[in-house]
Amino acid sequence: MTPSTFAAWTLEQEARALLSRLSRLRSFALQETMVPAASLSVEAQGAIERHLGRRRHELKAQVQRYLTWLRSDEGRAASPADAQRRFTLLRLRFNVVLSDLDIFAEALSQRSEADTGIWLAGLDIAAKDALDLPGYFEAPPVICYLARGPGAAIRRARTRLPTGGDNPVAIIRVPRERMVGTGIASSLVHEVGHQGAALLGLLESLRADLARPADGVDAQSWDLLRSWISEIVADLWSVARLGVTATTGLIGVVSLPSAFVFRIVAGDPHPAPYVRVKLSAAMGEALYPHAQWQRLVGLWESFYEVARTPEPQQAVFAGVEAAIPAFIERLLGHRTAGLRNRPLGEVLKDAERTPEQLSAVYRIWQERPAIMKRAAPTLAFAVLGQARADGALAPEREGDLLVTLLRHWAWRSTVNLNEVCAAARRPARQPSAAPPLAAVR
Repeated sequence: MTPSTFAAWTLEQEARALLSRLSRLRSFALQETMVPAASLSVEAQGAIERHLGRRRHELKAQVQRYLTWLRSDEGRAASPADAQRRFTLLRLRFNVVLSDLDIFAEALSQRSEADTGIWLAGLDIAAKDALDLPGYFEAPPVICYLARGPGAAIRRARTRLPTGGDNPVAIIRVPRERMVGTGIASSLVHEVGHQGAALLGLLESLRADLARPADGVDAQSWDLLRSWISEIVADLWSVARLGVTATTGLIGVVSLPSAFVFRIVAGDPHPAPYVRVKLSAAMGEALYPHAQWQRLVGLWESFYEVARTPEPQQAVFAGVEAAIPAFIERLLGHRTAGLRNRPLGEVLKDAERTPEQLSAVYRIWQERPAIMKRAAPTLAFAVLGQARADGALAPEREGDLLVTLLRHWAWRSTVNLNEVCAAARRPARQPSAAPPLAAVR
């Protein structure tokens, strides 16, 4: 066997082995073990399977074309180096397909854990509710999973995956240490806000709208706030959906050593935590006016005294704080075609989520607990978070109620799906024949 023939034979064996490994990549529906209530929505599972199926099919076709080329006159005449280069590219594409698989596998593997899987399915339902904005966009499926660390993150739907295709679902990583309490809602809905802002195309239009500072506002302070707009919009979404629950949850996330709370990092889209909490409270005050927002600001200032920072740093924070009211006014008044030319604050605000309304709903729920399960998930989070802020709900009771609700949302989605499927299979009822006249008499 000549060196060229041996090289071609070796590469053919490797390519066929690649096809063999590719054939063993099974559908998640055939390998993940979970109770029905912990499973993904039909839309999410279908979108993921279609995406991975396309990638496997494309790679299989590329490997088969390579084998055809290798056996052709052109392939036999090619140098071993050229044949190896082509195969190496195929193997890299195979690894990219595995990367896509791993992205979804990480989110799905936790569905088999006792309790955790069902809680995650409940969070999926809550995330879907948080993203719902009828008439403005078609929301993609959302799936959640837990990770270590205090922060959350999102891999947005319709963004580029390692294979080059678009992500078919939004994947939200939420912090395990926040399970289970209303604080998890703050992290969850903030990440949903990033997806919502992308679907509305808000960041591009807001950056243009905010390019010019408001009259009388320090330009440097305004530019700092503008550089944080992606995180500010996500926090706005959270406050609009959850009320004070968003801000108290945020305080839980960014309560760090003072050096981090007062640190401003050039190029970081996250506001300094000291400013971020004040922005959240200011947006809450603008959407749902109430004395509680100033109480929260006072609490935050008692935790972190800006007067202890160096004077130049104090001056920066003073300038930013002075710019916040005008900045939020511009933000909430922002209009685009995607918003149907309505102000952003008006689109996101919900009259049912004022502090007074939320407190009143909780009092009703105390008398009639069963009603709680019929509420929209984000409303339930908002009501319980408001009750916690009011001192009407102990943290232990809060955790128990949320576990119950997460289980109920997961169970309800499963039962509703089964009922739909059963109705689709059930034959239509035929009208009964008219009874004989004698029988009627």
